[in-house]
Amino acid sequence: MSYLIKPENYKPLLDLKQTELGIKQIKDFFQMNLSSELRLRRVTAPLFVLKGMGINDDLNGVERAVSFPIKDLNDAQAEVVHSLAKWKRMTLADYHIEPGYGIYTDMNAIRSDEELGNIHSLYVDQWDWERVITREDRNISFLKEIVSRIYAAMIRTEYMVYEMYPQIKPCLPQKLHFIHAEELRQLYPDIEPKDRENIITKKYGAVFIIGIGGKLSDGKKHDGRAPDYDDYSSISDGGLPGLNGDLLLWNEVLQRAIELSSMGIRVDKEALQRQLKEEGEEKRLELYFHKRLMNDTLPLSIGGGIGQSRLCMYYLRKAHIGEIQASIWPDEMRKECESLNMTLI
Repeated sequence: MSYLIKPENYKPLLDLKQTELGIKQIKDFFQMNLSSELRLRRVTAPLFVLKGMGINDDLNGVERAVSFPIKDLNDAQAEVVHSLAKWKRMTLADYHIEPGYGIYTDMNAIRSDEELGNIHSLYVDQWDWERVITREDRNISFLKEIVSRIYAAMIRTEYMVYEMYPQIKPCLPQKLHFIHAEELRQLYPDIEPKDRENIITKKYGAVFIIGIGGKLSDGKKHDGRAPDYDDYSSISDGGLPGLNGDLLLWNEVLQRAIELSSMGIRVDKEALQRQLKEEGEEKRLELYFHKRLMNDTLPLSIGGGIGQSRLCMYYLRKAHIGEIQASIWPDEMRKECESLNMTLI
């Protein structure tokens, strides 16, 4: 079911040519800064992987992957990736990356079950990154340090955009606000998680919500997360479970929070078994990826994804992700967007 947010009196600050130039400059500048901040080298990534190996990202566990048969492999099924959360960890091992260093890549995906709208598209493009860590790094303080480094790259990129287009005024706060999903629930216990996100992000401008995927004290999750990549059940320094989270920015054009990045310290053997048991998914331990993790042939790591089109949408003050990327939209949405000055590519 598609859903369109209709901002009043929306007028794009850039024309199509300026927008395309801005997109390229943002992508070039940000990935260079991300690479420097986290000491990441660029690698080539797959668009699809073999089905049944446990490599594809299961997202919330209900989304269907786009699949197709491969003629030269006796019609074995391949799946277009949802993201590269598990593939990256295997790549760290295959490339023998040392602790403190990592990889990043341009990830292109198709998510056919997305509910189309201003910030959701069938086409997903993001920087997927992963970095090798030590056992001592598996704590909330280290997570916050990495998140802060990524946010610093976002701050610098926003200023670069302002230098290109002075009509786009910087608005990101200099400091990122951290809060645990349980603390957020206790602040606003009577409203839904997405509404909590809007309230806290509007207040601070930029927020990182810790502990996505685990059950909170009311027995509910703030949001879903696959049980076999982020460690959301280990007890962090503050006594609350969760070594992962989502980075949200306040979008003034749409008057709501938008998620720019999901990231976290990845599961070790103990966390993998614990989280699979909680979700009734212990059968996954027989899959290729999970066997490698249990056999100690994958390094400990931290990683995540950063939405490229969403980041460009934010910086260029666009109201619809279709103003940044080419995708498929319902005819009715295209017509309505045109009437609202949202020119979909």
